[in-house]
Parts: sequence; C-alpha cells; structure tokens
Amino acid sequence: MDQLDREIVRLLRVNARRTNNELAAEVGLSPSACLRRVRLLEVRGVITGYTALVSTSDQLVTVIVQVTLERQTEEYFARFEVAVRQHPEIRECYLMTGAVDYWLRVAVERSADYEALHTNVLSRLPGVTRLHSSYAMRDAMRPRQTRPGAGG
Repeated sequence: MDQLDREIVRLLRVNARRTNNELAAEVGLSPSACLRRVRLLEVRGVITGYTALVSTSDQLVTVIVQVTLERQTEEYFARFEVAVRQHPEIRECYLMTGAVDYWLRVAVERSADYEALHTNVLSRLPGVTRLHSSYAMRDAMRPRQTRPGAGG
C-alpha cells in the first residue's frame, strides 16, 4: 500500500458513501484510476466490506464487559468470536492484551435487558470463565447537552 492507497482508505473510513468522482478529486486521481485502486484494495482484502453506522439513542444503556476465557488458544478465540457475532446487542468485540482476553461493548435499552443478556447469552458463550461488567455513565466523545435551566 502506498500513500494514495492509505489516503483512499482513510477517506472511505470517514464516508464510504462518497462517489468515486468525489473520492478521485480528493486524492488527485482520475475517476478510472481511483476506481481501479479501490477495486484492488477490495481484492487484496484491505477493504473487507462497507457498513452503515447507526446512531445510538440516548436511551440505550452501554455496558463494557471484560471477558476471560478458559484457554487462550486460536480454537477458543475462534469459537468465541463466531458466537459473539450472532448477537446484535454486542456492538464491538476486541481481543486484548493484558489481564482479560476480550472487551465487549454492549448496547441495550434497559438494565433488565442487560441482566437477561448476561444470564442467557454472555455467561454461556464458548469458553467463558469470567465476566466483569461496567455500565457507562456517558459517552465522553459526544458533546454534552445541557438541560434547560441547568446553568452553565
């Protein structure tokens, strides 16, 4: 991958819905050359797919779950990851270094929904020996909205 490929990937990560003509203009290529590069990035597996980012409602409860597996082998990792992908409430899943094997970001509507997910899904995922859950108080990356009359 050269600098142009990296710039194409960066721009597509920000907005994959931009047209090829827009992308080409932004990186300084002709539309046909830009499309050829994008197709090569797809064929080489650099770009593995496109997705829609869905706005999460302020009503959703975010829970960060630290997961420890019974064993740290490729077989255990693979079985766990396949199972995790079956549950849309699990929004993100990271294989970690350090004291825990995985960090999950879970989004549910209510605390009771998380309790059910914990009992019926998370604790039954393949190889899980320990779960540690932390509820997020707020997303610090999003601008804070003040309540009317809250001063400040």
